[in-house]
Amino acid sequence: MANQLDEMNDQPSSGRDVKVIAKKIPVVEQKGTKVLRIALWCMLVIPGVIFQLVAIKRRTYFSKLEQRIQAAASTIDNYMENRVTILKNAAKLLDKAIDLDKDVMTKVAAYRSGVRSSDNDAIRSETNANIDKLFGQINVALERYPDLKAHDAIVKCLDQNAYLQKEITAARDLYNDTVLKWNTEIFSWPVNEYVCAKAGYTTRIPFSTTDAIREEARGTFF
Repeated sequence: MANQLDEMNDQPSSGRDVKVIAKKIPVVEQKGTKVLRIALWCMLVIPGVIFQLVAIKRRTYFSKLEQRIQAAASTIDNYMENRVTILKNAAKLLDKAIDLDKDVMTKVAAYRSGVRSSDNDAIRSETNANIDKLFGQINVALERYPDLKAHDAIVKCLDQNAYLQKEITAARDLYNDTVLKWNTEIFSWPVNEYVCAKAGYTTRIPFSTTDAIREEARGTFF
């Protein structure tokens, strides 16, 4: 049986890269689970009833776990929304002092209104990466005008951005830990597998970085 997730696939022979695979795997009730359920009901009624009671309990558990994933994702969105607000303020301050690229202002406005436009995990990762790029453009502008770095309001914006970046990293770790718990437990045999297959659950995609950020990370910084 081939790997359902192959992070090493289609890589050049001269070197390999590892990345998150944006693929959701559905839970399928295996033949052994079906045989077990039938056997429990055929032998005695009580084992079958116990199995169903446990299944109900596990269904409730996964509903709660799903809400934890949603809460973790919402926390990331909150921090990203705050970053966009800071980005907007910093761009306005710079725009008053220098001729900031108008494309930056346009993109900031777009993210200000659309940072929560999708619950898609991949889009959330891409949005965060694009916000990083916009802050990078602002940093480039600051490098051209060193005196602006002494501006209290601008310094405050940059400090707030650095703080939020750390918070987003922590929130992403929490989100990915919860997703890992979900992805592992939905396949647990036999009750979890039965419950999740019946509910149509699939694995979830961890929060990951974009190809552009991955390439930048390979660059020389010092």
